[in-house]
Amino acid sequence: MVSVLKKSILLIFAFNILSIYLYFLPRCPLPAPEDPDDDRNELSSLKPWPSLPSYLPWPSNPSRDPESCESFFGNGFTRRVDFLRRGRDRGWFRCHHNAVLGSSVCEGGRVRMASGRIRMARGGERLEEVLGRKEEEELPVFEEGAFEVEGDGGVWFAGRKWGNGWKRWRVVGDEDLERFLPGNGVERHTMRELIGNLTVIAKGELQCDQWIDEPALLVTRYEYANLFHTVTDLYSSYAASRVAGLPYRPRLIFVDGHCSSPLEETWKAMFSSVTYAKNFTGAVCFRHAIFVPLGYETAIFKGLSRKILCQGASIKDQWRNPDDKRTTRLSEFGEMIRASFGIPVGDHQIERPLSAHNVLFIRREDYRAHPRHIGKLESRLINEQHLFDSLKIWASSYQGCKVNLVDGLFAHMPMKDQVKAIQDASVIISAHGAGLTHIISAMSDTVILEIIGSKFRRPHYALIAWWRGLEYHAMNLEGSYANPGEVIDKLRSIIENLGC
Repeated sequence: MVSVLKKSILLIFAFNILSIYLYFLPRCPLPAPEDPDDDRNELSSLKPWPSLPSYLPWPSNPSRDPESCESFFGNGFTRRVDFLRRGRDRGWFRCHHNAVLGSSVCEGGRVRMASGRIRMARGGERLEEVLGRKEEEELPVFEEGAFEVEGDGGVWFAGRKWGNGWKRWRVVGDEDLERFLPGNGVERHTMRELIGNLTVIAKGELQCDQWIDEPALLVTRYEYANLFHTVTDLYSSYAASRVAGLPYRPRLIFVDGHCSSPLEETWKAMFSSVTYAKNFTGAVCFRHAIFVPLGYETAIFKGLSRKILCQGASIKDQWRNPDDKRTTRLSEFGEMIRASFGIPVGDHQIERPLSAHNVLFIRREDYRAHPRHIGKLESRLINEQHLFDSLKIWASSYQGCKVNLVDGLFAHMPMKDQVKAIQDASVIISAHGAGLTHIISAMSDTVILEIIGSKFRRPHYALIAWWRGLEYHAMNLEGSYANPGEVIDKLRSIIENLGC
């Protein structure tokens, strides 16, 4: 009898431990049960989502406060609009609208892309091959029939006829386009133009030269050679994947004609594959296509001009004391970037030694970033080299913890090495510049020191640090010269507070 009782107690204990483990296990939402075509059947070639310590599920909650941090940084895409209703063996199209950001994540099935009807450069070329190419050649122009979705005459959809015949129906009419995909002040809103030109063809008329069975993100980019803007596009793509409930990392297709850049390394690391639309010949059809909002429509960008009062929090704090005015989403995203490059996160993370501190100095160097780049950088810190040399001398003779001054010449480092240097840093020093966007991947105890010239009083990195919950310090200069003694004094104070 005692033996049976012991076995029962052990069984109950094991069950409880398993339940707790499954509750806290990072997971991503699966497709809704109503969907007849389950993406999970076509995932053999896709990368799995990594286990992220800061991950929280992305549930759609229509009753959520629209001004909550989750609405800004997570799944505030709570209003679902079905323009073509889903059914067996026919196409579908719907959008998930976020009223507070004024954008939508749209998705559809049995969607055809005819790349020959998209006017733009081929894209993905080496920079040296396209020097001097104009920007308008790289942005897509969608001709009639560039994107189509298979419909059914018995299914209601919003749209207006363009001409005679079934093939001239648009999926999203002008009024709904303005309501759910507004221009948001963007001069050329390429994703809005794409969806505005999406037309319906009759069931059975979908002629395809190639089928893509796995979920695919369709992305249109603007400032692809700038790290800050690339991160906003990356975040929009990551969020769209979660909002669409993709159980694995999707394929990604650039519907633009930009040349390749070193920043593509992050895209390739994060997603299962990266392809340019013009790499396809003929008509390619998607069983599940997700249309990603512009990076300009993320909270990371919109927060530059409007107050988004969301302080970063640890996942433990949010579990214990949920707070709508705090967020873990950027920490989750930073972990996603690190994990994508194979840099350990969570329990497998390598702890920094307490007896030493890496001080990373992010440097700005002159380099050609895109075909129209004139190769000259504005001077944001005119004595950068002198300041670096002074800090190096100070660090080598510092009494106390060992201080390693790391030369962050990011223009000449692979993206993985850049992200690794960020993770290993106890303190990050930099003049105002796009390289500081990397702090989105920094450890939670990293301290940021931004040196800001008088012409560059911009909030970008103070805000990212706030949204990440990082300790942040700013040194505002009267011009563009930083007094080495004052910087050293500030750094000494930071190191002393960190301790050994």
